[in-house]
Amino acid sequence: MLPEVTHWLERRSSAAADWPVPRLLEAKRSGRASRVSVVLPALDEEPTVGNIVRTIRTELMDRYPLVDELVVVDSGSTDRTGEVAARAGARVVHRDDILPRIPALRGKGEVLWRSLLVTSGDIVCFVDADLREFSADFVSGILGPLLTDPSVQLVKAMYDRPLEIGDTVVPAGGGRVTELVARPLLNMYWPELAGFVQPLGGEYAVRRGLLERLPFPCGYGVETAMLVDSLQSVGLDAMAQVDVGVRRHSHQDEAGLGRMAGEIWQAVLERLHRDGRVRKGAGGLNTVFAQFERDEEGFRVSSHDVAAHERPPMITIPEYRNRTALAG
Repeated sequence: MLPEVTHWLERRSSAAADWPVPRLLEAKRSGRASRVSVVLPALDEEPTVGNIVRTIRTELMDRYPLVDELVVVDSGSTDRTGEVAARAGARVVHRDDILPRIPALRGKGEVLWRSLLVTSGDIVCFVDADLREFSADFVSGILGPLLTDPSVQLVKAMYDRPLEIGDTVVPAGGGRVTELVARPLLNMYWPELAGFVQPLGGEYAVRRGLLERLPFPCGYGVETAMLVDSLQSVGLDAMAQVDVGVRRHSHQDEAGLGRMAGEIWQAVLERLHRDGRVRKGAGGLNTVFAQFERDEEGFRVSSHDVAAHERPPMITIPEYRNRTALAG
């Protein structure tokens, strides 16, 4: 590990318990840019989204006014995700109703990108909507460094991720794509980011001034891209991580993880090409993945297009600039 990363780990790593909410509330009241938006990207998360929204609403809005707005962006749920979230106290917005002149693409990154148009916080906190046993520490913890130190621009949550398969629990067995794909790539190409425990984690908070200047891969490459682009934009010392304990959530099967890995690879290759470190082939990448399943007749092939698109920085979108000008 680079010496500067070792120093960064000591300086910019903390635990949620280090950031008690009353202290953060006092820092928020005395800060200049401290309006906080929490965004939950959601797709068919009826079993979990209500408890997450209810916890944030009760603990961080009603009991302590730390969070100013709570928005669930639904990307096309077929269950009662939107209804459950609204009843629990969130404002629910459908992805396709945001910036309708640009047809929506599939993917989590697309939802996060569009959420900037329907939120107003100086700090935007993203939380996945599939978390079980959710605690308000997931939000207050990652807000801590941002509310107390104006030099911090981005904070990632770190946690244990047990792999739960039926009644079997493998401690720290989750995060397979992190260990097999993201961590090796970051260590090899951007070793300054080697200190992030959960580079692909979906819980992080970022100052709007940084977010609006970043491109957003539409799919699962968004977290990797955001770390790399933030490093190059603001530097490692403007980034931090906070230990929030244990993260329990649903897990994808191996085929789904393979497609996720493909999108992450594309985000990495795009940045390596942008930085002049690799050349794009004349024919481009083959983004149609062949995957196999066995049935009673043998192996069956299925093809999946994992082409990863990117959205430009939100600050370049006229509707966003107009909205920001009116707000100012």
